[in-house]
Amino acid sequence: MTTSESLNYHHDALADFFKLMGDPTRLKLLITLLDGEACVSDLSDKLNMTLSAISHQLKLLKLAKVVKARKEGKSVYYSLDDEHIHTILLMALEHVKERT
Repeated sequence: MTTSESLNYHHDALADFFKLMGDPTRLKLLITLLDGEACVSDLSDKLNMTLSAISHQLKLLKLAKVVKARKEGKSVYYSLDDEHIHTILLMALEHVKERT
C-alpha cells in the first residue's frame, strides 16, 4: 500500500488524532509528559488545573492510546503511550519554533 493509499484508508482516524491533539489543555498535558511519567496530582500542580479536569483529559487521551497508565499502590502514573507520540510532539514543536 502506498503512502497516499494508506492516508486515504486511515484519514478518519488521522483526523480524529489531530482533533484530539488540537485541544490546548490536552496539548499542555502531553508536553508536560514529554519529561516523563506523572500522576494526576503532579500534573494538576504543574498545570494549575483541577484534578477532575486533568482526569477527564487523561481519560480521553488514554482511550485514544496517546497516553498509558501504570498503577503503583494507590497512585496511577501516566506517560506517553509510545515513542511515536513523543516524536510527533517534538517534531511539531520544532516546526512551530522554526516558524516563529
